Parts: sequence; structure tokens; C-alpha cells
Amino acid sequence: MERDWRCDDPQQRLFWAAATSEALKTLEGKWKIIIICQLFAARQPLRFSELERRVEGVNQKMLIQQLKQLEQDGIVVRHAYPEVPPRVEYALSDIGKALGPSLEALIDWAFLRRAAMPAGAEATQ
Repeated sequence: MERDWRCDDPQQRLFWAAATSEALKTLEGKWKIIIICQLFAARQPLRFSELERRVEGVNQKMLIQQLKQLEQDGIVVRHAYPEVPPRVEYALSDIGKALGPSLEALIDWAFLRRAAMPAGAEATQ
């Protein structure tokens, strides 16, 4: 989607700012982007235990909470199989997959920012 960033309509610029804020609020949190990146990298649904292994440093309670929020926001799909023991898998929804180009652009921007930083300055992690 092309944007005319030179738009003279202040209401349109406010609309874009509000949409950007909404998107960032949906993705904010220490673990959400990491979870999304792990699901992208897997290219297939992941069981909870595999996702827990891939998201280093997260505790089980926080992972469950973040996955529930991502599911409520339509970014992640949860599929529970009626088996004993229960098997639960998580995958990106179509809306979640649509984040791909945006995440790639953010990664590129992060590397560009790092390269532009003065020697000795460290990027905030």
C-alpha cells in the first residue's frame, strides 16, 4: 500500500498516527514479537512446549498470557486436539502472517540504526 507522506490533510496524518499507535499497542510487551518471530521461523504450528523452549527466558505463566493476548488480537491461532494427553499447537493467523513484511522492515531498520550509531555507542535492547 502506497502512502503519500506529503499529505496536506492534517486529519489523515492524525489517522495514520492513531493506526500506528494501535498496531504498536497490540504488539507491545517483552515477549510478543519474540513469539511471533519464532512462529514465523518455524513455518509450521508449534506445540506449547516447543514454543516455550524457543522463547528463552520466558516463564510458563507469561507465555500463556502473551499467547492468549495474541490469540484475542487475531494474530495467533490456538488448536487443541482432543487427545490424552492433550496436544495444543499455535500458529500465525492470516493477520499474523501479514506482519511478515513489517517485521522484515523493522529488522532492516534496526540494522541500519546500529550501523549509523557512533562507535562505542550501544543499541538499546
